[in-house]
Amino acid sequence: MTQRAKIDTDGGEAGAVGPPVVHRPAGLTSAEVAERVARGEVNDVPVRSSRSTTDIVRANVFTRFNAIIGVLWVIMLFVAPIQDSLFGFVIIANTGIGIIQELRAKKTLDGLAVIGEAKPTVRRDGVTAELSTSEIVLGDLIELGPGDKVVVDGEVAEADSLEIDESLLTGEADPVVKKPGDRMMSGSFVVAGGGAFTATKVGREAYAAQLAEEASRFTLVHSELRTGISTILKYVTWMMVPTAIGLVISQLVVKDDNFKDAVARTVGGIVPMIPEGLVLLTSVAFAIGVVRLGRKQCLVQELPAIEGLARVDVVCLDKTGTLTEGGMDVTELRPLNGADETYVRTVLGALGESDPRPNASLQAIIDAYPDTVEWRCTEALPFSSARKYSGAAFSEGDGENSTWLLGAPDVLLPAGDPALTEIDHLNEQGLRVLLLARTVHELDSPEVATGARPTALVVLEQRLRPDAADTLSYFAEQNVATKVISGDNAVSVGAVAGKLDMPGAANTVDARTLPADREEMAKVLDENAVFGRVTPQQKRDMVAALQSHGHTVAMTGDGVNDVLALKDADIGVSMGSGSEATRAVAQIVLLNNSFATLPSVVAEGRRVIGNITRVATLFLTKTVYSVLLAVLVVCSQVEYPFLPRHLTLLSTLTIGVPAFFLALAPNKERAKPNFVRRVMRYAIPGGVIAGAATFATYLLARHHYTGPDALAAETSAATLTLFLVSMWVLAIIARPYTWWRLTLVATMGGAFLLVLVVPWLQDFFALKLVGVTMPWTAVAIAAAGAALLEFAWRWVDRRFPA
Repeated sequence: MTQRAKIDTDGGEAGAVGPPVVHRPAGLTSAEVAERVARGEVNDVPVRSSRSTTDIVRANVFTRFNAIIGVLWVIMLFVAPIQDSLFGFVIIANTGIGIIQELRAKKTLDGLAVIGEAKPTVRRDGVTAELSTSEIVLGDLIELGPGDKVVVDGEVAEADSLEIDESLLTGEADPVVKKPGDRMMSGSFVVAGGGAFTATKVGREAYAAQLAEEASRFTLVHSELRTGISTILKYVTWMMVPTAIGLVISQLVVKDDNFKDAVARTVGGIVPMIPEGLVLLTSVAFAIGVVRLGRKQCLVQELPAIEGLARVDVVCLDKTGTLTEGGMDVTELRPLNGADETYVRTVLGALGESDPRPNASLQAIIDAYPDTVEWRCTEALPFSSARKYSGAAFSEGDGENSTWLLGAPDVLLPAGDPALTEIDHLNEQGLRVLLLARTVHELDSPEVATGARPTALVVLEQRLRPDAADTLSYFAEQNVATKVISGDNAVSVGAVAGKLDMPGAANTVDARTLPADREEMAKVLDENAVFGRVTPQQKRDMVAALQSHGHTVAMTGDGVNDVLALKDADIGVSMGSGSEATRAVAQIVLLNNSFATLPSVVAEGRRVIGNITRVATLFLTKTVYSVLLAVLVVCSQVEYPFLPRHLTLLSTLTIGVPAFFLALAPNKERAKPNFVRRVMRYAIPGGVIAGAATFATYLLARHHYTGPDALAAETSAATLTLFLVSMWVLAIIARPYTWWRLTLVATMGGAFLLVLVVPWLQDFFALKLVGVTMPWTAVAIAAAGAALLEFAWRWVDRRFPA
């Protein structure tokens, strides 16, 4: 077997001839670990994947509108029958539902976070083992390999061509070469090489404590839904306060002989102005989305990411691990320039043994050409995404020394080299080709690849993911552009994409020819679909270029080279088997490593956005007609037509129950921007028409009915008109109709009819239609209002398109 050089903290070499053998540090002993645990020197920062139970209860209970309704509810309990206090019980039920659903989501998130948690490799008593980050103690020796994240602050103890990316902390994109004694910053990650470091700061002292808590807690990244609803609620509050004050004064003046009835009707006017269920339904929809996706092994690290992915119009895919499975197979070895195949196999075996952390390509070579000859590795250059090659120097045991490079042929060979033509033919078949070349330069020389002598081509075949074609097809049907951005040869990547029938697979671009100017780059990106030989920094630049053209970009990846782009994309999606660094910066982690889960996330986001837009229109139509009715009552100096029980009944049948079902229904409609505008352009005309029709019926009824029971009859007629117009709003919102939507609308109508015909329900809700003329007049006005609604909403569609 190859005897690899092992470098300790003093730079000594194990296996070298001459210098004394220095063994690597064994790490802490069990006794030392126990001592540190007893002193509390443990990395005990709690990893939070969601809000705490206390936060969830507080957020659902202590809201501005719950406070207003709570005060009004207490007042009603003292001055009116229990029927007029029903709205308070509805709020309690709604709050309870919200808490239960968010706790379910929390349980799902916490469970998935444990599954997806990366475990650093710690060396203790000379033995390495994977431990939870919370088990690390001060002084632990933590081993590192490509893609590993530095979880606590420390000092480098061993370094084997160790390159660290600190861009997430410093903004500096270039990797930093680390040597023994150098400082390690938690939150950085390894891009090449390996080594080990000693933990010098753990727990809340380490910078990682702040990073981990910020990255993994329940966070509210930009969400147009949440921002839009907050904006709407702010304006509603401004409208509500002066209107409510005017209503209080007018009702006390009009009903100066009956204080309790005046208070009841005042509360009846204020309560429906509050769209109390809108925030609840948004939280419930997000929470149920998390639970649904959790069942598919999809960890949503930031809830609004569900919404974000639904708005995405460009998905950037890394080929390896996304379109193809991680593993590869060597299909052919082609010696060049008369090289002996047996010798080439020996070199490849030694190269494989020289890298303790092989990538997928090198692992395939190790499987095909196991090391059988005792060569000693004197120096190693690990693979880097930026370089596109790795290398090693050997003492072959017979006095001969040699230095070899293994990597991308088009990087190691000069343009026009005859071997490139042969390689192009292989790439066109979707095969991956690596070049083995012998160099005369030292591995640490900047000119190491210059003049390298081509020795052999290693042909690798990638395993296509069986579900990749269907997933690409789904995005094409949904008008979401897909861009394959890979570090591999562009022709080879295009061939793989072509096998999956990806649109635009024939248009391949070598990223080395991309213009540096962002605007010019964006044009090339818009016109093409497959890009090869992309460096990590270019991936980041390409995401920025697409965003500069107004695109909402999702980036998928699993490797270290994807981290920068994942962080800058609107939505970062990482594979569960990806590096710890990619999982840390991504908003969505596919724990089952299946690219095919993405359509489910998109569909869930579209369901949430489309349905919340629908139900928001219902809630805000009610707010608009409530404010309008209150204003008209104040201006007319008449009694408010409704008691709280009437509007509780109407809200339950035309908004509350239907909204719950509509919010959770399937919805594949493409997510659109401008949430506030899209909702209010329907809610304002709908609310104005409903309020005007209801007040017209009320005024007619005031002239029609006389006597001591006139107000009850007037209220019943006005309630009938408002219910029918509100039902028509619901009927429009429920389109396109399906059997269950029609059943839902019909059931709500049937429930109201039941109240009108069952005597004890008539008494309970104080609803009884008197005579024939006025009830039919109320129906006629409602019909006119419904016709006007249809006209107004169609006009709005043409005049103010979303």
